[in-house]
Amino acid sequence: MHIVDGALSAPVLITGAVLTVIGVFIGLRKMDYDHLPLVGVLASVFFIASYIHLPLGFSSVHLIMNGLLGILLGWVAFPALLVALLLQVIFFGFGGLLVLGVNTLNIALPAVIIYYLCYNGIRHESAKVAAIWGAIGGAGAIIITSLMVAFSLALSGDSFVLAAKAILPAHIPIMIIEGFVSYAAVYLIHTVKPEFITKDTH
Repeated sequence: MHIVDGALSAPVLITGAVLTVIGVFIGLRKMDYDHLPLVGVLASVFFIASYIHLPLGFSSVHLIMNGLLGILLGWVAFPALLVALLLQVIFFGFGGLLVLGVNTLNIALPAVIIYYLCYNGIRHESAKVAAIWGAIGGAGAIIITSLMVAFSLALSGDSFVLAAKAILPAHIPIMIIEGFVSYAAVYLIHTVKPEFITKDTH
C-alpha cells in the first residue's frame, strides 16, 4: 500500500498532505495522553505488520492492520500512522517523503471510518459479537484502503489505471487474514482489557 515518490500528480500530493495535516491535528487534540503507551504499541504493530509479505505472482502484498488501529484509536490513528510511515521512509525507504501525506491519508482515513462504522458493535457486551465486528473492521479497512490507493493512482494519469484496477483483487488475501487477526485481537482485548474499547477516549 506504499505509493512511491514520483507516481502521483501534484494536485493529488497536495490534497493528501493537506487532509493528513487536518487529520493529525484532530488526532492530537483527541489523544488521551494516559493511553500514549497503547498508541506506541499499535504504531509498532503497524510498523512490524508491513514486513509480513504474502507472495502474489511476481509481486507481493503485506499486512497493514489499520482496521485494528482504527477500532482502538479512532482519530489518533492519524498521528500514530504518520510517525510509523515516516520511520519506514527514513530507515527503509518505503514510499517516500513527498507521498507521505497521501500514504498516511490512504491508511489512516479508513481506520477512522472503521472506528465510526464499528463503534457500537465493538462495544457490545458479548465478546464474540464484538470480535465479529472486529473482523468486519479489519477486512473493511483493507477494502477502503485499496479503493483509496487505486483512486489516488487513477487520478494521477491513465498509465496507472491498470495498476489501480488490480489493487483491490490483489488484497483479498490480506482482507481475510486481517479479518481473522482483528477478530482474535478484539476478542482477547474484550476479555482481558475491555476498557481499551469500551471506554470512549477518542
